[in-house]
Amino acid sequence: MPIIEMHLMEGRTVEQKRAVAQAVTEAVTRSLGVRQDSVRILITEHGDEEFFVGGMNMAQRAAAQRAVAQAEERQ
Repeated sequence: MPIIEMHLMEGRTVEQKRAVAQAVTEAVTRSLGVRQDSVRILITEHGDEEFFVGGMNMAQRAAAQRAVAQAEERQ
């Protein structure tokens, strides 16, 4: 029984989560040769304050990227 764990940023619609779950299920079924009803998928959603890259949370990274873009526009 394959168990797939996905971590996503908050904001995806129910339809998007269902679509990715179906696509992953099909890929696992095809590649591992298992039945669809044996595939388990767990989706955990994270907010901007709970996901960090390089020591900055996603809100901080977005602000830094905006600052860089604004600086480039001024040049």
